[in-house]
Amino acid sequence: MTDLREKLQQLAALPADRPMGMPGAFYTSQDQFAHEAATVLRRGWHCLGRADEIPEPGDFFTVQLLNEPLIVVRGDDDQIRVLANVCRHRGMPLAEGRGTAKRFVCSYHAWAYGRDGALLRAARMENAGFDAKNCKLHSHKVQLWNGFIYVTLDRAAQPFEHPDLDELLAPYETAKMRLVHVAEENWHTNWKCLVENFMEGYHLSVVHPQTLHGYTPTGLARKLRSGANFTSYGANYPDGIPSRGAGAPGLSDEERMRSTLFAKFPTQVASQAASLLVSLSIFPIHAGLIRVKWTMSAYGDDLDDDTIQQRIALWEEVNREDREKLERMQVALGSDHAQEGPLAGDDYEGTIRDFQLWLAAQDAPAQAAE
Repeated sequence: MTDLREKLQQLAALPADRPMGMPGAFYTSQDQFAHEAATVLRRGWHCLGRADEIPEPGDFFTVQLLNEPLIVVRGDDDQIRVLANVCRHRGMPLAEGRGTAKRFVCSYHAWAYGRDGALLRAARMENAGFDAKNCKLHSHKVQLWNGFIYVTLDRAAQPFEHPDLDELLAPYETAKMRLVHVAEENWHTNWKCLVENFMEGYHLSVVHPQTLHGYTPTGLARKLRSGANFTSYGANYPDGIPSRGAGAPGLSDEERMRSTLFAKFPTQVASQAASLLVSLSIFPIHAGLIRVKWTMSAYGDDLDDDTIQQRIALWEEVNREDREKLERMQVALGSDHAQEGPLAGDDYEGTIRDFQLWLAAQDAPAQAAE
């Protein structure tokens, strides 16, 4: 693992016009994954989904982030909270799946908690050491951004800011997009492989000849903005293709004629088009397994129900194509011959270079302290 961390710093220090990717062990080593889980992943802000997944007080969904089971719930005060899904009595999970609840009742001993995490009832607890006020569920730090819900497991984490990405997305009115689809599945790949795959246009025409090549061919991919914890590129549409929706009134012709893909490190990747927003939230489980939650949102009434169903089917196929490639690659990355290789130019794989530089910057303080 030490060799991999040193290799990451070496490759990050290469000249910008000579980028190289990391060797396969960077994606297959369980020791490397454990290090990432304890550092970059635990410290990061992770997208859990869209705020309109839980529109009314009491609406909730559950998720597992690393070793932490979470309840994402809208409270009586309309605030969204992320609570530890762990009873303060003996550690039993309180909820599963998604739904609406007036309170969360433990199935083991019937302790009951409010939507704000406060303990409401604990039958027969008469010991002198028991104090209900000290048995509130832990509440994790939450940040809302552009209609997305983010959480961090790091109690010392500061709120994130990225004005350049805000400016890039502002014309699309991302926060106003309405949820039309949610799905989850497991992929047998490393979490970094999906970030890199989603964020490069080099593979579009090869892996997606029927689904994406016709309107986002590799040759029209162009690098966009990047910053301290994000990167982006434009998957531009050829001239003469049918309209894909008008979207927000402030969009330029150029913005309507591309999908703006962005990654918010460490684990969110998304595609923002004029009338459609698709976001993938990646929940790493181990070096070769992730849980992927993807949401689709539409702008107003731009797209009718039939068109939305067609777009859902299209993205299901796109995800299937990517998943198939990444799962095959995960096996091959275990080879002794899966060594570092040269990356393509900035428009095609410059976003992978951005991710590599970010990972190296996150790990550098830890190395210096050792």
